[in-house]
Amino acid sequence: MKAYVFPGQGAQFTGMGQNLYEKSPAAKSMFEKANEILGFRITDVMFSGTAEELRQTKVTQPAVFLHSVILVKNLTDFKPDMTAGHSLGEFSALAASGALEFEDALRLVSKRAYAMQKACEKKPSTMAAVIGLDDKTVEDICARVEGLVVPANYNCGGQVVISGEVEAVKKAGELLSAAGAKKVVPLAVGGAFHSPMMEPARVELAEAIEKTSFHSPVCPVYQNVDALPHTDPEEIKSNLLKQLTSPVKWTQSVNNMVSGGADDFLEVGPGHVLKGLISRIAPGVSVNSIQDLPE
Repeated sequence: MKAYVFPGQGAQFTGMGQNLYEKSPAAKSMFEKANEILGFRITDVMFSGTAEELRQTKVTQPAVFLHSVILVKNLTDFKPDMTAGHSLGEFSALAASGALEFEDALRLVSKRAYAMQKACEKKPSTMAAVIGLDDKTVEDICARVEGLVVPANYNCGGQVVISGEVEAVKKAGELLSAAGAKKVVPLAVGGAFHSPMMEPARVELAEAIEKTSFHSPVCPVYQNVDALPHTDPEEIKSNLLKQLTSPVKWTQSVNNMVSGGADDFLEVGPGHVLKGLISRIAPGVSVNSIQDLPE
């Protein structure tokens, strides 16, 4: 069974989507529609912006979404048995599977990006990747630390990202190193994504999601918040919202997709981070990534 997966923030690079724009009139039309919806030429930043410009919140999230969704919508052989996306990539998975219209999904992604940026500015916060410890140890140590620090991304066995207040993340990092973590790597992010510190963003996004039409997808979408397959539009909406303040259960999602019959994964969009993670989570499956239309 074929599973399509979509990357999240951090996969962006200068030149992303440019070949797609130049090779396919249908893709070009979708990119131009996106420029119109966003009110600025995001394509200019995607194709020739600096790394710094691409890191702007108003650019990063829509850029990764656009590269993924425009590419998948222009594949001639797109027949998914299931989809999933990592964090922001969940919006790409929903648009690809028909749960959201392209334009509606883009508006929500843009709204989400601005809402998260505003939440980040309320209080200093950060994230760090913890390498080489099991999930339970990371959870237990976070729970012991004074202040707010929680597991935010279960990326693969031995790789968990923690998120929270700057001091609490720093203290947790020291304790995790002492407990045997191979590395604790601070991440260059704007704030504590997938933690309770994103509550203001959740409230803001809730209003936008409520006004948006969701449909039944053509296949189950495995959602970050519970790692389970969903097809009911109301459940999908509720899970999409909870995702902002809850951890991304990527390891669990991939394992559940494999249990559900997935043996052929394709990562669609910029980078190949998910390909690497899936290879480590489920070494027995076929996994590839594409950033451009096949020749």
